[in-house]
Parts: sequence; C-alpha cells; structure tokens
Amino acid sequence: MTDAVAVRGRGPRHQQLPEEVASYVRERIISGEVKPGEFLRVEPIAEAVGVSNTPVREGLLALRSEGFVQLVPRRGFVVAVFTPQDIRDLFWVQAQLAGELAARAARNITGDQLANLEQYVEDYRNAVAAGDEERIGSAGHQFHRQINLAAQSRRLALLLGGVVSQLPNRFYASFEGRTAHTGELHLQILEATRKRAARKAQTLMADHMLQGADALIGLLDERGIWADAASA
Repeated sequence: MTDAVAVRGRGPRHQQLPEEVASYVRERIISGEVKPGEFLRVEPIAEAVGVSNTPVREGLLALRSEGFVQLVPRRGFVVAVFTPQDIRDLFWVQAQLAGELAARAARNITGDQLANLEQYVEDYRNAVAAGDEERIGSAGHQFHRQINLAAQSRRLALLLGGVVSQLPNRFYASFEGRTAHTGELHLQILEATRKRAARKAQTLMADHMLQGADALIGLLDERGIWADAASA
C-alpha cells in the first residue's frame, strides 16, 4: 500500500491509517490466519499494511477495545480467545439490523433501485455458476448495498456497517458460498421486495445473515481454531 506511505501524516488520511491496520489484523484474526494466544508483532504488520509503527499500535489498541486482542504488560499484544458464540453474537446483531433495513427497502425502493437489485441477483448467480469467488463477493456486496440504500435509513445503515466491519471481508465469498441456498435467498428477498412484503423481506434477510454465522463457524472449525483456542 504505497499510497498509504506517500500520504502518511496528512490530515484525514493519517487518521484512517489505524483503521486500516485494525481492519487488516481483525480480518486475520476472525478468518483464523492468526490464532488465539498468538502474539502480534508490530513490525511485520507495519510492513504488510505499509505504515509506520505508530498507526499499528493505535490500530491494535482499537482492537483491544473491541475484544479482539489483549495487551500483556512488557510483552505486547496477543490475540484474545473467542468462541463460536462470539461469532453468532456478531451475526445476530447483523441479522437484526439487516432485517430491518430489508423491511424498509421493501417499502421505499424505487423502480431504478429494483432494476439494480435484479441485476445483482443475476450477477451473483452467474458468478456462482462460473465458480468465481471474487465476483461472488462483489455481487453479494452490491446486492446488500442496494438493499441498504433503498431503505433510506442512513443511521441504521451506519450502525450495520460498524458490525460488518468486524467480519472478514476477504473471506466473504468463501463462507457465503458455503451457505447452500444463498442465491435462492437473494431471489426470495428480491421477490419480497418487489411485492412490497416488508415483513417477509425482513425475515428472509435475518435468516440469510444467521446462516452466514453457521458457515463461518464451520470454516473456522475446519481450520482448527476452536481447538487452538481451547489450548490457549
């Protein structure tokens, strides 16, 4: 990220650097790349993100406030133990917020937004058929983004964004693809939205989010992260 280095220390961009660090480390933790009990060295993180050591420490302190890491005196930052229930809790909150946004989208969506939603459903199905994980992730993101925009509830969407930021974006396609009926759920949400069936859209979206929890837990279980957490 040479652009980060080039503009380091320049106002708002400088303030974003700890957030970039936090996002990078958070994703490595929640995806199982680094395990509970493992110490996080500042220098390799700084090199990977392309920043100095100071934003790294600030980003790790932010993760400490979120419960992802702990600060051990005279030793540094260590990955905190987390459980399947922690994952379920994150997705439960996401389900409540995303479900309400879907309900509001069904009431407020415009014709152009509905056409966009239809296109994203088709894009997702084509990406799945092609086995293209990057396109799966992109189409899925656009589908949910359009729902959130159509809801016309900026504050609620911002709250959802705060929760989603604690989930692994780079592994979205991996566990999204493991949810067997994701494409079908997208289509059902589209149909409920088209019919202005707000409560139906809410229920479908909440169920979709909760299935994501099961998929991510399964992915992490395969990586042995829960066994590692128990030993830590």
